[in-house]
Amino acid sequence: MKIKIAIADDHPLIIKGLQYILANKSNMQLTGCYTNGSELFRGLASAPVDVLILDIHMPGQSGDELAEILSGMYPDMKMLALTNEDSVYHIKNMFRKGVHGYILKTTKEEILLDAISTVYSGEQYLETALKERVIQDTLSAQKQTSADSLLSSREKEVLRLIGMDLTSQQIADKIFVSKRTVDYYRLCLLTKLGVKNVGALVKKGIQLGYI
Repeated sequence: MKIKIAIADDHPLIIKGLQYILANKSNMQLTGCYTNGSELFRGLASAPVDVLILDIHMPGQSGDELAEILSGMYPDMKMLALTNEDSVYHIKNMFRKGVHGYILKTTKEEILLDAISTVYSGEQYLETALKERVIQDTLSAQKQTSADSLLSSREKEVLRLIGMDLTSQQIADKIFVSKRTVDYYRLCLLTKLGVKNVGALVKKGIQLGYI
């Protein structure tokens, strides 16, 4: 049985390229190409498919909007995002909206074909080049969550003010505490964030998004 495939993309060269790649694949059949959401909805209503190759940037409704709607209308249809967007935000957002795979338009033909087969089988697919980026973003988020639970609101405030290059006395005057209390907060920050001096503390604060 052939995998029935549709393409939703408003770039003629991309459509032609995909048509060429899929034309002679014995296990795949391209049933329709659509350049906007209205065409896509009409096409799928008359010719449902197994796999939809979907661009993010579409005229009218964007790819993520379409993915969210289509995942409810066609729960058995697998969606594969094919895009130029390589940011972690777009990757995670498209998966949240219901896509099953995510690859770049610069990818090789064999990766595209592997992605189609993988999502068709019910598994998720993320291009290897993007996996490390998602992993690093997840680890950074975990560190941020850890720091949020580790530091008190006052410590976060003091850290932000340290990042503004204020002295302990200036910080004390600003938050209406004694200089000794600010020095105590400084010591707590150094200990909790595992750094040895103010320069490293500021760098850590920037990494964590507090400065």
